[in-house]
Amino acid sequence: MRRQTPPGDGSSGGSGGTALGDLVQPFQVETLGVRGRLVRLGPALDAILDGHGYPDPVAAMLAETLSLAAALAGGLKYDGVFTLQTKGDGPLGMMVADVTSDGAVRGYARFDEARLEAAADGGGPVPRLLGAGHMAFTVDQGPDTERYQGITEIEGATLADCAHVYFRRSEQLETAITLASTPAPTGARAGALMVQRMPIGDNEAGGDSEATDEDWRRAVILMSTAGAGELLDPALAPADLLYRLFHQEGVRVFRTRPLRHACRCSRDKVERTLASFPRKEVEAMAEEGKVTVTCEFCKAAYVYDDDELAALYAA
Repeated sequence: MRRQTPPGDGSSGGSGGTALGDLVQPFQVETLGVRGRLVRLGPALDAILDGHGYPDPVAAMLAETLSLAAALAGGLKYDGVFTLQTKGDGPLGMMVADVTSDGAVRGYARFDEARLEAAADGGGPVPRLLGAGHMAFTVDQGPDTERYQGITEIEGATLADCAHVYFRRSEQLETAITLASTPAPTGARAGALMVQRMPIGDNEAGGDSEATDEDWRRAVILMSTAGAGELLDPALAPADLLYRLFHQEGVRVFRTRPLRHACRCSRDKVERTLASFPRKEVEAMAEEGKVTVTCEFCKAAYVYDDDELAALYAA
């Protein structure tokens, strides 16, 4: 399904998504030889951040990581889990965001509160918070398939800069990305806008997608005119924003892909993990006679007393 969006249409591509919702909006600009994705996160982001009590800088960085993960995953054909992970020597030591092929999103961050408070205010958020380290992209489609993984060093002032480095060095695919987030009092929001130069002949509309360097530069310039306010504006539908940016070139929007927050933890998975360790090691974790395992993604707590542990190992 594809169409050129008229102004004021207010549609998001045909699946019932809304400006306030959680979604990936694929699009294509044939005349410039580019395709891309617009990502919006709202309620799902609130659900992910809820209960963690992240300081604002950590929440903002994780929000952008989640929107970047959704934008990258939206361009892949896979049946499983896409994971974006950062590890660095800065106060924000690790972030994990993953997106399943059916649109379930989750994520968490680990940070050192004392080091975070001592971090200088100047400089870009990546060197200040993440420090030196790496960013990894993984596609896991199950035990009977080979995992794909791409790794790049953390370089640049922003997460978008880090992604640009990866695509330039590893994929050799011209890519431009902009990210934004806000801890709005009425609910956190995050967004991503990504365009990529299409290979020659790779055109969903069936035409020739060969484009000049000037076309690519124009596409990037037009994309860059979208400010954070527009990217996050709940009153501006995704298709309307894309029309505002690319209407002179004839932008096409495709079926919107909904996103939602969902954690894959379960009592069964926790028990299988516990059973893989020697019983004495697990019992040494007990406090006041109970072993508690807390999911880092959703903060769900799984509690086992002595009788439950005995039954687990007997099984």
